[in-house]
Amino acid sequence: MKDNRSMLNATLAGILAVGATAISTTANAVPDQPKAWEKCYGIAKAGMNDCGSLDGKHSCSGQSTKDDDTNEWVYVPKGTCTKITGGSVGGEKPAKT
Repeated sequence: MKDNRSMLNATLAGILAVGATAISTTANAVPDQPKAWEKCYGIAKAGMNDCGSLDGKHSCSGQSTKDDDTNEWVYVPKGTCTKITGGSVGGEKPAKT
């Protein structure tokens, strides 16, 4: 009986430890909301741009025709664009709160 109780206690302790680890890992996996966004040129995929092109060929989102065009942009969290190969910053705006 004592062995069964010890086994049960060890099992419960293990389950609680795994649960606590899973919760702390999940909480750290979600980044904070950005405080500002920046226009990042040169990284948008074809048809995935956020708005008008730098060269004025179009004025709407989703109208880029080729990947990584330096005239097309997408919003990324401030400080991110220069970390992306081919990205260049073209302006910023505050994030919605």
